[in-house]
Amino acid sequence: MPALARQLRWYIAIRLVAVGSVLLLFFLLQLADTRQAAELSELGSPAATAAVHAPADASAQPQAIKPGDGGSPYGFLYVIAALTFAATLVYLALLRLLPGYYQLQAYIQFFGDLLLITALVYQVGGISSPFSMLYLIVIAVAATILRRRAGLAVATAAYVLYASLLLAIHFHAVPPPIYAGDEASISRLIYNLAVHLFGFYAVALLTSYLAHNIARAELELEAKKEDLADLQVVHRDVIESISSGLVTADLDGVIKSINRSGTEILRKAESELVGAPIWSSGLFSAARWTELADASGQSGRVRSEVELTYGGTAGYVGFSISHLTDADGVQRGYILIFQDLTRWRRLQEEMQVKDRMAAVGELAAGLAHEIGNPLAAISGSVQMLAANLPTESSQRRLLDILLKESQRLDRTIKGFLRFARPRELSPSAFDIGHLLSENFELLMNSGEVSDRHRLSLDLDPAGVTLVADADQVSQIFWNLARNALRAMPEGGELRISGRSSSQAYRLRFADTGRGMSPEQRANLFHPFRSFFDGGTGIGMAIVYRIVQEHGGQVSVESRPNEGATITVELPMSPPVPTTAELAVVEAGT
Repeated sequence: MPALARQLRWYIAIRLVAVGSVLLLFFLLQLADTRQAAELSELGSPAATAAVHAPADASAQPQAIKPGDGGSPYGFLYVIAALTFAATLVYLALLRLLPGYYQLQAYIQFFGDLLLITALVYQVGGISSPFSMLYLIVIAVAATILRRRAGLAVATAAYVLYASLLLAIHFHAVPPPIYAGDEASISRLIYNLAVHLFGFYAVALLTSYLAHNIARAELELEAKKEDLADLQVVHRDVIESISSGLVTADLDGVIKSINRSGTEILRKAESELVGAPIWSSGLFSAARWTELADASGQSGRVRSEVELTYGGTAGYVGFSISHLTDADGVQRGYILIFQDLTRWRRLQEEMQVKDRMAAVGELAAGLAHEIGNPLAAISGSVQMLAANLPTESSQRRLLDILLKESQRLDRTIKGFLRFARPRELSPSAFDIGHLLSENFELLMNSGEVSDRHRLSLDLDPAGVTLVADADQVSQIFWNLARNALRAMPEGGELRISGRSSSQAYRLRFADTGRGMSPEQRANLFHPFRSFFDGGTGIGMAIVYRIVQEHGGQVSVESRPNEGATITVELPMSPPVPTTAELAVVEAGT
C-alpha cells in the first residue's frame, strides 16, 4: 500500500476519534443540563423556572439554552456528526474504488472537512466559536501529507470559508447563529480575521517546513540504516568467511558469539556453544582459562596450542586470547581466535622427515660403499677358513657365528643402499585389487601370522586400475603388514582396506597392537629408528620414500595401547615431472 494511502487511512481514523470525542463531550453537557433542569423543576421555584425558561435577549450575555428547545445547538451537532460519519464512509469507499488517485482523494477529504467545520462554526458561536481551531488541524494535516503547496491551498480555502462566514453574519446576509453572544464590532471582526489569516498561513508554512525537515531526516536516517545494515552484512560475511575460528565472550567467560569456521573446527553446533562457558569449547579447562585470562591481562595477548581428539583422530589447534574493548578502551570481554594446525603440523613433520632422510641417505650411501667391499672380503675369508675346520670344533662354531653376523650386516647394508639409492620408478597400469589380494593370500600363509592373529581384507571396489610401480606397491604392503604383525606379538586383529576415488587410491592398515607414543609417531619414518628388537628402521623410511616418489601421502594415527592406523594415498597416475625437474635429473647424470 502506498504511503499516502496509509496516511489517509490514519487521517480518517483520527477524524472519527475527534468527532466521537466532541459528541461525547456535548452528550455529557446535555446530560448535566437535563439533570439541572429536573432539579430546579422539583424545587418549583418561580425564579428558577424563569431562569431556565427565560427567552434569549440579544443584548444580554450568552445563556444556557434549555435542552430540547428548537433553538438548541445540540440537534444540529448530531446532524454534523452524522454528516461526518457519512463522509468518512464515502472516503473509505473512494480509497477502495479509486486506487491510485490518492492525492485527489486527499483534497476531497480536506475540503469536505473544511465545509463541515464551517457549518459547525456557523451553528455554534460564529465569531466566538471555539471550533475555528479545527481549521488548523486540517491545514496541518494537509501540509504534513502533501507538503507546502497543499498546506497553503487548504489554508486559503479555510480562510475564504471562515472570512465569508463572518462577513455574512456581520452584514446579516445569513441568519445569526443560534448560540451566539453580542454582535461583534467591526474592529473585533477585522482583528479576528487578521489573527486567523496569520494563524492559518503560519501553521501551513511552519508545518510544511517541519514536515519537510522530518521527511529529509527520515530519508537520511533510512540511508544510514541501509548503510549500517550493509556494514553489518559485510561485517558478518567477513567474520563468517575467515578460516580461523572467532569466539567472543563476556567478562565472566560466557560465549556470546562464534563464527562458522569456529563451529567446524570445534565440531560443535552454535546453539551448543553460545551461552555456555568458554571452556566448554574443549580448548582448555576452567582453571586453565583463568590462567590464560590473567596472562592476557598482563601481556595483552597470550598464545598456546592444544591437541584435540575428534572421534579417535588427533588434531592440533592453536589459539590466542586478547581483550575485547569498546571505543573508550574499556574492556567488555574476551576474543578467542583459533586455527586448525593439524595439516600444518603434518607438513612440518613431513619436511623434517625429508630433511633427515636426505642427510641420512647421503651418509648411508657412503657408509655402505665403504663397508660393503671389506665386508665381502671378510665373509669370503671366513668361509674359506671354516671349510678347513672340523664341524664340532670350537673354532668352527666361532667362524659360523662370525659368518652369520657378517651376513646380517650385509643385509643391513643392502637395506641402506635401497634407501639411499632406490631403483628408478617404473610405472605401469595394473589391477591393484588383484595385487593386494595375492599379497594378502601370501601373508596369510606366511610364518609371521599365528593362530592368535585375525586378518581381514576389504576392497571396494574389488578391481581398480592404478598406474604405479607394482613392485614398489607390493613393498609398501609387506613393510606395513609386517610392522603391524610385529606390533601384535600376543595376537590381535589387522584390518587392511582399499578405497578408490577419482583422484587417489587409499590403502589403510589398522591393527590393535601396542600403539605408539607421540614421540614414536613423530619418528616413525625416520631411518634407523626401529621400535622392534633386531629391526634396522629402514622399512618405514623406504615406504615413505616410495609414497613420496609416487606423489602420494602417508599419515599415522596411533595412541599407546590403542593400536595404530597407517593410511597411504597413491594418486591414480604418477605425477609428470616438470621441465625444471628433468633439467635437474639430466644435470645430475
